[in-house]
Amino acid sequence: MQEVQIIEEQPCLRVALSGDIGSENADEFYAAVMNAYHGGDVVFECAGLEFIDSTTLGTFVKILKQVKTGGGALRLTALSARLKKLFVICALDKIMEIA
Repeated sequence: MQEVQIIEEQPCLRVALSGDIGSENADEFYAAVMNAYHGGDVVFECAGLEFIDSTTLGTFVKILKQVKTGGGALRLTALSARLKKLFVICALDKIMEIA
């Protein structure tokens, strides 16, 4: 899946996201992240991310639950103002770090 690139797995999982992640590929996004996740923190680098939908927001919450179970935190970096607004509107900025 081209939209998800695993950059580094230790000491935390760093994932670069690009393009569009929506209902048609959210399951692949989740699977790619969970296959690479081995506990600890997860950082999503979102500079190349152009589009997400409500399914994608739900997938981030699903990932967050797994990360918290593993004792880690989830952080999103370099979100565009437009995409950051979606996380704020849904109050997801209260449960995950958005930098």
